[in-house]
Amino acid sequence: MTLRSKLFWVGALYFAEGFPFGLLVDTFPVYFRLHGVSLAQIGLLSIIGLAWTLKWIWAPAVDLWGRYRTWITWCQTLLALGLLAVLIPDPNRLGAPLWALLLLLAFLSATQDIAIDAYTIKLLDKQELGPGNGVRVTAYRIALIVAGGLFVALGGIIGWTETFIATAVVMAMTALLSSRSPLVSSGAIQEEPRPGTLEQAVVAPLRQFLSRQGFVGVALFILTFKLGDMALGPMIKPFWVDRAFTPVEIGIVPGTVGVVSTIAGALLGGTFTARWGIFRALWMMGIFQAGSNLVYAAAAAVPPSTPLMYTASVVESFCGGLGTAPFLAFLMSLCSKAHPATQYALLSALFGLTRVVAGSVSGFGAQQLGYAAYFTLTCVLALPAFALLPWVKRWTDDSTEKSL
Repeated sequence: MTLRSKLFWVGALYFAEGFPFGLLVDTFPVYFRLHGVSLAQIGLLSIIGLAWTLKWIWAPAVDLWGRYRTWITWCQTLLALGLLAVLIPDPNRLGAPLWALLLLLAFLSATQDIAIDAYTIKLLDKQELGPGNGVRVTAYRIALIVAGGLFVALGGIIGWTETFIATAVVMAMTALLSSRSPLVSSGAIQEEPRPGTLEQAVVAPLRQFLSRQGFVGVALFILTFKLGDMALGPMIKPFWVDRAFTPVEIGIVPGTVGVVSTIAGALLGGTFTARWGIFRALWMMGIFQAGSNLVYAAAAAVPPSTPLMYTASVVESFCGGLGTAPFLAFLMSLCSKAHPATQYALLSALFGLTRVVAGSVSGFGAQQLGYAAYFTLTCVLALPAFALLPWVKRWTDDSTEKSL
């Protein structure tokens, strides 16, 4: 299979992966805030991120049983049905039925993520990780534009009932496309056999990590590298709502222009990662990623200013994309092609835990400290990761720098 064909399927699948995630983390907070739900309750929505944090528990099943394509297609089909069901509960209060439905959507989204990540690790060779992750982040962020930008704007224009019907249609179309994706278990793509027993699927992937020197330091780095972003993210859209921007404005600027900026940052970050190597790209672009949160702090510290709000969205999004590209390349480079679903699920669960913990208290933090002080705090939270870079360097020297 040519690199161009591989990148097409990476793009298509990561659009499908990003779309439901974008709805859950970008669209629903605006939807609920417009219906009068409190900041504290919106912050608690990050609890549904436990699906991504705990996905390593059922990831071995994806490695062990069935084809990755089958898992992907069925998850996307059920997500389409679940999005239609969102129209049933009362959006003015986060009651038990709505919580149950959101948790189910998160579970299905996390499960398709497991299969798509595993499929991609099988599909791409080490030397293809740079461009592959650039396309991956780009497609994922385009999905966020559609989910958190276009559909937020549509909610304000045509109404939320029609909007959620449209999201279900998009999800159904991705399921149809995914069912046509090429199998990765044949030809040269298959470099290592899939596990044949439960022990091989569950124990062996974890043992490979634990046997390597410095795993604790690397695990802590994965936990903290995106901490500032994860603490900031859940409060961005409510901040725009509270600054009296309309759903259309929110959809166009942070939901669209901001995500385009992320895509530009990710593509540039992928280029720098291929040129510099993962370690150098991580610390250099990590600095920009952390510092960009201060632009939102500045926007919150002064009277409402439309140009400053637009600037904050573009700068924070662009720098977030810069940091994401080498970070994802680092995670993928650590995974064996024999256990891609389980190992990537374990690694992504670490920064997924960061999203849950930081996000679930973000509403309380913004409510108690005020937006300006809280956004400043998110920059400080990003700094501990830099102390862990010596452990990261050992692992990048061993597994990726030579191949890049």
